[in-house]
Amino acid sequence: MEFIQKKKSNKHTFTLHDDYFNFAYEDRSGSGDADIYYADFPQKSLVQIEQNEWLRNVGYLWIALGIFQLGYAVYSEASLSGKGFWILIGLVCVAWAYFSKVKYTVFRAERGNIFVIQDKNHDRIVDELNTRRKSQILQLYGEVNPENDLESEIQKFRWLEQQKIISKEECEQKIAQVELLKMDNFELPRERLN
Repeated sequence: MEFIQKKKSNKHTFTLHDDYFNFAYEDRSGSGDADIYYADFPQKSLVQIEQNEWLRNVGYLWIALGIFQLGYAVYSEASLSGKGFWILIGLVCVAWAYFSKVKYTVFRAERGNIFVIQDKNHDRIVDELNTRRKSQILQLYGEVNPENDLESEIQKFRWLEQQKIISKEECEQKIAQVELLKMDNFELPRERLN
């Protein structure tokens, strides 16, 4: 499965394989890619906005200049003809800066940051990555391991609950299963005290 996102000069490609996904990007500053296992896909994210601040600030400056020019013309009772030109140019610059900005949801992974452009495919990409993450983590850690000690297994299932991989009820069931398994494996000492 593959998702391609494009906005301005940015192109992000998510290629989903069975055990991992590849995140590739191209923009004005360069290109690159990273292979990331689904289990390593982070849950916490931040929002980053890329916009042309210079154009926006120049637009505000021209709007202020236009308002001053218009106010001075009214004050001095001069003709208002052509006095709104700088306001109009400033508004165009501010609008252009606003509509050309790109919003990203950024996930900080161990192998690099994953940028998901906030567009119509954003939620589908994040949902698919989270679904595959949950599945991979359950494959790795979802079953009781009789080789581990009781406390490690209990902590493992509590961690799975905190990560929202399993529900609280499933966590309690797994812990009960671990405790029952450990009780069955408990051997009484051969010597008995009288």
